[in-house]
Amino acid sequence: MPNTPLPAPTVTELLRAWGAGDAEASEALIPLVYAELRRQARRALRREGEGHTLQATALVHEAWLRLDDQHEARWESRTQFLAVAAQMMRRVLVDHARTRRALKRGGGGMQVTLGDAVNAVAVSDAVDVLALDDALARLAILDPRKARLVELRYFAGLSIPEAARALGISPATVGREWVIARLWLRRELEA
Repeated sequence: MPNTPLPAPTVTELLRAWGAGDAEASEALIPLVYAELRRQARRALRREGEGHTLQATALVHEAWLRLDDQHEARWESRTQFLAVAAQMMRRVLVDHARTRRALKRGGGGMQVTLGDAVNAVAVSDAVDVLALDDALARLAILDPRKARLVELRYFAGLSIPEAARALGISPATVGREWVIARLWLRRELEA
């Protein structure tokens, strides 16, 4: 009887094994998700203004290090992982912007272009990344699910159906809440 190869583990299976402490699962996972993480990083960096010093590879690697520090993570799915990765990338960009601002001794903030993104929040052409982060923090206090939705749609680039699955709500609800969240952010960022 010929030896039939075992089926390759899925991303979700590898994520769960990694979350359980399996270092080999982490190594097997990297080639399966790296291309998508680079796409997320390139999308995030395209929104950055002129003079940004981070490269997509550096952003992915910094986000991966932060993900690897999530020792208690309970990975549920590829979509959830990509959403958390997008959140980590956002944090890296915000930390980078804060560092650059501190070096400039209170100089102007870094600009991110929201208009170029497919899932853009549709505010002005350029928004200070720190102002966006502050607005999202305020939204999270008022409505955590809408803030999470913005992260999923804008930073992770998830579609409405993907965001609905990640949040455990219907696509119709996501559509309605996405409209409200965008309007709220527009008002906050233009104030």
